[in-house]
Amino acid sequence: MIAQMWDSDVRSALHSRLRQTHKRELESTRFVDELAIAGEVRIDTAVLNGAFAGYEIKSARDNLLRLPRQAEIYSKVLDYATLVVADRHANHAVEIVPSWWGVIVASGPAPSVKLTRIRQARKNSQVDPWYLCTLLWREEALKILTETGNDAGVRSKSAPLIWDRLISVTDVVDLRRIVRETLKSRPRWRAE
Repeated sequence: MIAQMWDSDVRSALHSRLRQTHKRELESTRFVDELAIAGEVRIDTAVLNGAFAGYEIKSARDNLLRLPRQAEIYSKVLDYATLVVADRHANHAVEIVPSWWGVIVASGPAPSVKLTRIRQARKNSQVDPWYLCTLLWREEALKILTETGNDAGVRSKSAPLIWDRLISVTDVVDLRRIVRETLKSRPRWRAE
């Protein structure tokens, strides 16, 4: 019987590659699996360092039905996005994701999944500030506003109103940096 390629096999190969790629900056890099965006989708693997990169995995056992929506939402927050796709889906998947996305093809059976880059990711120029802010917890966004003296009138408001204020007082370049650094320094990942 031929071994099948599962999501976990591809994820393991990807993690190994990412740790090797970022070995010089491991101390300043945070890897996060299943990072939720606005309660709509989850990034399979996010890498936070000098940029915010995300990797969507589609193994041989997956289908591509959710990929258009995932690509749409990921494109609102990520600096760089890469699709890691089983070779059987590669041709169709490349047509679905934006041209700035990178593409890595996963091939071979577990446990020796091979990853081959067929397209390098380029920087996303169309980040949506509101979606980017949704990555922040209410308390994190309020702390940022407080530290910059912009919290008057929103201290008791809901997260969306606090995010709106943060967007109104922060340019996109700074907002990208602030969100990335906040996520990197977050001690826990589930709001309690």
